[in-house]
Amino acid sequence: MEKLIILPFSIGFIYLLGILGFRVVKWVGGLSRLDKLRLIHSFKTRRFFDSIKEVFMEGLLHRKIFRKNPVLGYMHMSLAFGWFLLIVVGHIEVMVSRQSLIAPIYLPVFFRYFETDHSFMLSGIFSFLMDLLLLFVLSGVALALLKRFKKKLFGMKKTTRLKTGDRIALLSLWMIFPLRLLSEGMSAGLYGNGSFLTSTLGHIFGNLNSETANLSLWTAYSCSLGFFFAALPNSRYMHIPTEILLIFVRNAGVKLKKRNNTYTNIQVFSCSRCGLCLDNCQLSAAGINNTQSVYILKNIRNHNLSDEQLFNCLLCGKCEVDCPVGINTIDLRITQRIESTRQYNSSYKYLEDGPVPKADTVYFAGCMTHLTPGIIASMKKLFHLAGENVWFMDEEKAPCCGRPLMLAGQYEAASKLIANNTRKIIGSGAKKLVVSCPICYKVFKEDYELANVEVVFHAEYILNLLQQEIIALKKGSDRIIYHDPCELGRGMGMYEPPREVLRTTGKVIPIKNEKHMAHCCGGSLGNLKISQVERSLLRNQAVEDYLRYRPDVLATACPMCKKTFSRHPNLKVLDISEAVANALQISSDQESTKEKMKLEIHEFELI
Repeated sequence: MEKLIILPFSIGFIYLLGILGFRVVKWVGGLSRLDKLRLIHSFKTRRFFDSIKEVFMEGLLHRKIFRKNPVLGYMHMSLAFGWFLLIVVGHIEVMVSRQSLIAPIYLPVFFRYFETDHSFMLSGIFSFLMDLLLLFVLSGVALALLKRFKKKLFGMKKTTRLKTGDRIALLSLWMIFPLRLLSEGMSAGLYGNGSFLTSTLGHIFGNLNSETANLSLWTAYSCSLGFFFAALPNSRYMHIPTEILLIFVRNAGVKLKKRNNTYTNIQVFSCSRCGLCLDNCQLSAAGINNTQSVYILKNIRNHNLSDEQLFNCLLCGKCEVDCPVGINTIDLRITQRIESTRQYNSSYKYLEDGPVPKADTVYFAGCMTHLTPGIIASMKKLFHLAGENVWFMDEEKAPCCGRPLMLAGQYEAASKLIANNTRKIIGSGAKKLVVSCPICYKVFKEDYELANVEVVFHAEYILNLLQQEIIALKKGSDRIIYHDPCELGRGMGMYEPPREVLRTTGKVIPIKNEKHMAHCCGGSLGNLKISQVERSLLRNQAVEDYLRYRPDVLATACPMCKKTFSRHPNLKVLDISEAVANALQISSDQESTKEKMKLEIHEFELI
């Protein structure tokens, strides 16, 4: 009869193992043959140990969350790492007690119920450690309860909305450790097998101690475990085992594809719905609160994702910054867009005609740069001073780089543009491709196969001219704030080259919301649903923040950001190429071309 108390625990545990086993086999089996080989090979390399370290640091200690907020980090760590230590130390205690390496899997969980004689070696030390660890976990439970009512204490403005499965799992999880405390306290009062925490509680129970009450409490404890295990696969807590798999697969070199595959599912099910991404999302400032990544991932899991939610996103990457799991939310959303979008049959044959000129360097301005012609004029001036043999690839017929189409889910059309542009760039014989748009830069770096052609962002190109002393600048006194474009900063990790260039033209002011925490300008090509009024709200939010620093110039490295911010009346906005062109010191042998270059810039500004 007594052993019936392990039945709820056993049923839930067996069910959980069955679901996890099925999903792992399905997900790993669904990877491509090459990705499977990558995964298998990773177990023989240092990547395996890197994965073990990451599981420990992020899955148990929650290092990223600690960096965000220490109290929030402690809460997660005490629950995850504390429970892990309870399991490990509990198993060691059973092995020492029985002097055997083999024991029933349930015994460490119900040890103080079934093993009432604690006279074995080190029993007092184990009792103390288990009570200390239980107190550690209970402190996390207390903080989790507090967070439901006082989330601001944990550095959070918003938390995610829970569905029924989440509520069942959460309630079960919160009940596990208080019930364990009560159960072990009752056993300590009856058999004297506890330590400072449980023994004290046993004394408090006093006359309430009885075999019947003891059996009832341990049964309730078993039920709470069983309910949690049964609810876990259909709740947010599925992220616990899935995140471990994600870490090993990701570290093996497996990447998201443009089409859904099982790695997509691994990423989706790894979302803990912690809500850390909510506060970073600027769409909240425009009153948009149902399209954030945490809800998109949940809707993908539940197969109820709408186009309104899917396409109402800036794709700025701010949600990825604080994601403790490291989910590629932008790539996942683009993949879903490709899957849900009807592909247009565009041929782009008009771009295939005509000879391809030979050049040492290809300059690709991009669609957005053509809307901000001052950038083109400045780049032409720099190319001229550098004596470059440049082919301005999209000067007349402007082939798009393909990324805007990719962001809209039009993968087939984007692929045709990429193939066409690739043929022309390679056909030019150039060894260098210079781009002045972060959107173009990202797609050229990640989606093109350009053989021996080096893709260079214009900030890097200008910095190289300065370092080689090909150009010289006169440093002014302007206070400059540099705005990190989303695609360049968070998207490509390029933060310093633009700043190094700007430091040669004036004083660059460090600000709070910069680099990986930089604002999105609101002009994103990734959002196909947002209104112009809502875009203005996002722009004004960023500008108001920048104006607090009293800058003379807002510099950026993105034509879209420049165009968006330039609509604000109280801010002077320049691309870094324009800032450099304005600060150029023209040598005596270049004076003859000075007036000609001024005329060119004037003509472009009139366009």
